[in-house]
Amino acid sequence: MTTRCKVAILHKATQQYVDAELIDGVTADEVNAAEAAWRPVLDEELKRMANESVPANRRPEHAHWDWRHKCEVTEGLLVYQMLGIEHDSKMQGLMLVQTAGVFCRLPNQKDKGLVYVMFIATAPWNSPVVVANPRFGQVGTVLIAAATQISLDLGFNGRVGLHSLPQSEDWYEKDMTDVGIDLKKNLRYFEMTPEQANNFIR
Repeated sequence: MTTRCKVAILHKATQQYVDAELIDGVTADEVNAAEAAWRPVLDEELKRMANESVPANRRPEHAHWDWRHKCEVTEGLLVYQMLGIEHDSKMQGLMLVQTAGVFCRLPNQKDKGLVYVMFIATAPWNSPVVVANPRFGQVGTVLIAAATQISLDLGFNGRVGLHSLPQSEDWYEKDMTDVGIDLKKNLRYFEMTPEQANNFIR
């Protein structure tokens, strides 16, 4: 089942908020359309970076993600939800969450249920790592707020967890708790507590 609701994202050029739709239950066709729109932009920018000898740590770390495959392996499974933000008939961001079977690691929240953000990405034309002048901002913020709301709806009190790519660590540490490096994934793990969730969506 797919639901849509109105949200606002920031048009960078004008610094004005514009209406967009948050889609809970992005379809395979919508994911395919997003990949078809995103991949040429990403490949072109990766080629430019290679030609300009941009250091590897300044290139998009998620460039290899295949959202079609992520959709294929999770479609129809109740513990996964694919969400997206659409504006001007284009997908501006995607997020895949797991809603069961994942538990908190923070000592004061340990073993309590949470919503785990498996993957989250903004469209390449919105990413400052990919383009010099991103079109829209607040896409990631709206998606994380949606994950927080799902957590509240499920009775998890806003608890959210995720592993961050290195380029995104500074962004997450503003609103979440740094739990440290997860040696199994070699990525830093963050959790949002109920108190942080309340502040985040206020």
